[in-house]
Amino acid sequence: MKHNKYFFPGAVLLLFIFNSCTTARKILGYSHQLQSTDQLHFIGEYVLPYNLQFSQTTVGGLSGIDYDTGRDLYYMISDDRSAINPARFYTAKIFLNAAGIDSVKFTDVKSFLQKNGTVYPNSKQDPFHTPDPEAIRYNLLKDQFTWSSEGERIVKKDQVVLEDPTVISINSNGEYKDSFALPANMHMHVTENGPRQNGVFEGMSYSNDYRYLFVNVEEPLYEDGPRAGINDSTGWIRIIKFDVLTNLPVAQYAYQIEPVAHLPSPADGFKINGVPDILYAGNNKLLIIERSFSTGRLACTIRIFLADLSNATDISAVNSIPKQITIIPAQKKLLLNMDSLGIFIDNIEGVTFGPVLPNGHQTLVFVADNNFNQLQKNQFL
Repeated sequence: MKHNKYFFPGAVLLLFIFNSCTTARKILGYSHQLQSTDQLHFIGEYVLPYNLQFSQTTVGGLSGIDYDTGRDLYYMISDDRSAINPARFYTAKIFLNAAGIDSVKFTDVKSFLQKNGTVYPNSKQDPFHTPDPEAIRYNLLKDQFTWSSEGERIVKKDQVVLEDPTVISINSNGEYKDSFALPANMHMHVTENGPRQNGVFEGMSYSNDYRYLFVNVEEPLYEDGPRAGINDSTGWIRIIKFDVLTNLPVAQYAYQIEPVAHLPSPADGFKINGVPDILYAGNNKLLIIERSFSTGRLACTIRIFLADLSNATDISAVNSIPKQITIIPAQKKLLLNMDSLGIFIDNIEGVTFGPVLPNGHQTLVFVADNNFNQLQKNQFL
């Protein structure tokens, strides 16, 4: 989700490197499984120049990240809707160790290509086919990438634009390969049904064997209740499970989001809490990022949860979560509230496992979207 239209002051492009004090095990050399997770320890930061230029593109809006262990490379998606440069993803080297990040070096950039082989248009050229890139993951077994677009929902007296969200597979050159089937309740509508604008397919993660792909909506569907409020916990989002062999959705799970962390100022100002990314942690568990922002505060409140889907009800056929009192949602526990770190925390939008440190501890890498805003920083932590 982009906050620039709400004037998101002081937001930064953040990359967090955390030492996860846990037993880690590599699956196929690329995926990870957390046997236990006790605590997360912050170890460093790095800041990029604003409007960094790389290969005739502006680096920014990094909304998702994934790590390729075999090549020691990071893949990052930009949420530029082809407004500055064609929609794209970057490849980078991040040089880090137990003391923090030494440097970040971008090595490649590729444009996402449509079925016809052309780059995606911007909203002035064709608002019905303009992407809204948010998440990216690398599939080791197929040696290809999967990325998500939130689509668009503009319903005004003088303009109606409905564009469904998508989950698309591409090769390393950005060329279209395939797409995942959209669940029936994820189509955009003129009426207040289905997904909200700018709150759809925000995060994704493969299971360790790459058999399943989990994709989450950032905010509740209209049928699933209101957006997160202050001092309540009535907001529900859905996590969709896709079968990678068929590209079909096979299950949906309910996950209850926390209240907005702080009162906005003014009281009627913009506020939000939602899920910008998820990360599979083995044994039907997901690391869940919840990001809360309220007008009047420069920082975001970022809470990291461990969610267990093992006993969660498949709600694929459930039209409205609040109306079903018998369903079992994903169970969650808080691992870290980044407010406790004593540093400025901003618009976190992506997470991946990084390398294992020499002491055997697993690293987590978080990245945030700077919204291409001149008042914001390109910061790696």
